[in-house]
Amino acid sequence: MLARRELSEAQVRQRLGRREHAPDVIDEAIARLLEERAIDDRRVAEAIARTETSLRKRGKLRVKRKIESAGISSSVAKQAIDETLADVDADALIDAALARRLRHGKAIADDREFSRLYRYLIGQGFESDKVLTALRRRKCST
Repeated sequence: MLARRELSEAQVRQRLGRREHAPDVIDEAIARLLEERAIDDRRVAEAIARTETSLRKRGKLRVKRKIESAGISSSVAKQAIDETLADVDADALIDAALARRLRHGKAIADDREFSRLYRYLIGQGFESDKVLTALRRRKCST
């Protein structure tokens, strides 16, 4: 199970539970895996944060939701995001996500497209003030 990718403690518990292992056996297995450092929620959170920001070009809020959906605590998620995004320019991430939607560097044509792009970028987890700034920059560039 752990050979393919990093899993959080909650994910391992869930998968073992689905395979109908007894709760005490699951607890023993988790304790052993934690002791061997085969599972580490902090390491998983950092891996998710790196993947979501560098490969998928997602914003801070979406990354946080993704980490928390893996069963990792909010405090560990916040710490991993802060460390990962310390080296990443948030405006560059927004521009990269926007570039995927606006092919060939074209400007935003009308208010309808502006609204569509705003919803898309908010859904990607970017902060609304930064999204509006980026969109206004693209709209004015015509």
